Amino acid sequence: MFLIITLLTTIAAIIFSFKYVREFIRYFTLIMKLPGPKMYSILGNLPDVLSDEATLFKKVRKWSKEYYPVYKLSAALFISANICSPEDFEAMASTTKNIEKSAAYSFLDLWLGNGLLTSTGSKWQTRRKILTPAFHFSILQQFVGVFTTETDNLVKQLRKICHQPYINVVPYISQFTLGAINETSMGTKLNLENEEDRSYCEATHQIGKIITHRITRPWLYFNKIYYYFMVLGYKEKRLVKILHSFTNKVITERSKEFETFKVPISENDEEFNYSKRKKLAMLDLLLNAKISNESIDDKGIQDEVNTFMFEGHDTTSMALCFTLMVLANHKDVQELILQEINNVIPDSKARPTYNDLQELKFMERCIKECLRIYPSVPFIARVLEEDVKTSSGYTIPKGTMAQVHIFDIHRNQTIWPDPEKFDPDRFLPENCQDRHAFAYVPFSAGPRNCIGQRFALLELKVALCGILRNFELDPVDTPDNIVLVADIVLRAKNDVVRVKLTPRRNSSEAHHIVSGKKLTASKRLH
Repeated sequence: MFLIITLLTTIAAIIFSFKYVREFIRYFTLIMKLPGPKMYSILGNLPDVLSDEATLFKKVRKWSKEYYPVYKLSAALFISANICSPEDFEAMASTTKNIEKSAAYSFLDLWLGNGLLTSTGSKWQTRRKILTPAFHFSILQQFVGVFTTETDNLVKQLRKICHQPYINVVPYISQFTLGAINETSMGTKLNLENEEDRSYCEATHQIGKIITHRITRPWLYFNKIYYYFMVLGYKEKRLVKILHSFTNKVITERSKEFETFKVPISENDEEFNYSKRKKLAMLDLLLNAKISNESIDDKGIQDEVNTFMFEGHDTTSMALCFTLMVLANHKDVQELILQEINNVIPDSKARPTYNDLQELKFMERCIKECLRIYPSVPFIARVLEEDVKTSSGYTIPKGTMAQVHIFDIHRNQTIWPDPEKFDPDRFLPENCQDRHAFAYVPFSAGPRNCIGQRFALLELKVALCGILRNFELDPVDTPDNIVLVADIVLRAKNDVVRVKLTPRRNSSEAHHIVSGKKLTASKRLH
């Protein structure tokens, strides 16, 4: 009997090994057929990838054009397929199978755990279902008030320094978006005079740079070596401790005397009743799910709160910074947006409402065009759970890490003529109707698209209302001299985006400034 069991075990092991080897040979054969830059033996493209962030960003843009629509890159034994066309992105993302994030996202695990960004399968589906009601219009209406208060604070800060020749808007906008996402996700206000709150803000800014540095260095991929023997790993652990301490404290405080409530089922659900106690935060939906049906535990709540703080802060911050830079370089467009604001909200002292923001159609087209040229998330990555047949006839095999270069899709000159030109009219309805559905994807696409895209657009609109009504923007940095760098979020080199701000004396003057372009404005606004 022992000999039979041993024989069967050996046969099974041989069959399994043969199957594994056969699958590996198939994978390697298919992935190596993809075009790509020269590889240096076992190092692959590592010598090219180990560049500074600005140089690497330029190299990736060059490769995306040279090997369009798909190419391979390898860093030692790690090989990726890089997708640059909307057709191939659609082939990958339109299925419900290819939703698993790539290994690159595992570098966020210590900080974000298994939140909505990094989780997959049934856990991702459950969490998405819990958090979707956070973007019900009745809740977004509450968030508009938060955005407006934070915008008022931002304008006050900018007024104190606008006498300077120019302002690097990045730190001020970053503080604005961090305050907004903190209150909407956790229900608390940040106080930068408080050392704990200040440490949290600084840790949020620093940890992204560490993770980006790690992604391009394969020798930092092994957690036990990285976290126990590397200075950078030790620093990351210290930052995560600060971040988790802050969110855990807020979650504990919010949990005290928490009362459950009815969750809206759809946009038309009129029975949504959570308005008795205080403004709803995303954290409340998570606590409600934990108490009502135990569909999430304490660790899960912490993971989701940390995820929202990460995803909802940096992305919107850089989107607004680049938008201000673009508008400073297009004074005519700036004036047309201001006219639209004054037309929709004639009272200069009135705060924009949710309905007002829906009427700012021209502003929305400008924001969309800025997100096309400067997408906050320049690339995303997935692990393929099934083969993907590309438009150029290649097969990207199951198990491949596929990186989608949104930045290059948005600058594809066959879809976007003169792609670097800023032209909000690209988003007029008649210009959108025949465009490929995956040609404009600043919030990704498919089942794993960004859950917070309406939230982000509202925040951007409120901020622009406040800034443009109070300041005239003049160019310092331009699209030609701004240096973009490789990062999780699209950034300018050294986190510097410079704009000159000149205070407007009052809103009636602002209205007068644009009145001379009324005819042109009416054409562009409609």
